[in-house]
Amino acid sequence: MSAPVLPPPSVRLRALAHRDLADLVAVQRACYGPALVESAEVFARRLASPANCSLVLEHDGQVCAYLAAYRSALGKVTPLHGDFEAPLQVDTLYLHDMAVLPAFAGRGLAQALLRSLWDHAAAQGLRHTALVSVQDSHTYWARHGYAPTPLRDAIQGARLASYGAGAVYMARAIAVEPRSPSAR
Repeated sequence: MSAPVLPPPSVRLRALAHRDLADLVAVQRACYGPALVESAEVFARRLASPANCSLVLEHDGQVCAYLAAYRSALGKVTPLHGDFEAPLQVDTLYLHDMAVLPAFAGRGLAQALLRSLWDHAAAQGLRHTALVSVQDSHTYWARHGYAPTPLRDAIQGARLASYGAGAVYMARAIAVEPRSPSAR
């Protein structure tokens, strides 16, 4: 079992809330080109999804990093600007979007967000985690154990194409922690 990755003491980890949406859009604008920035309205709808499990890190009351994620099914892609849909059969933690303000880069914030959600997904018994890699980030995700994964059908391929040329669907297995005898 790996040592827990905690955010720096000056940064607080918590669930994404409606009050964070303006800050979230500001973080996106600082990290992405305009074609990949999704609106506060899109994120407001995602917050309403029962599958949502998005997190933020805040410093002095302002969002400095976030990880938009939800419980999904392997091979299912949320299109850019799309809503988080709760599938009938959930087996995957889908990482839709993660960004860290450039001023906070190199402080372990992305790893703290990832570890928190990976651990939560393992505790829920999810078997996979998946994402769409954009902006040539596939090598970053490969270092975290993700590998390019073929999609099952044309609908999911079209959803992947909404991210533009070079977008790659990637997945990895989640190591499910064994249940203690008392938890059975």
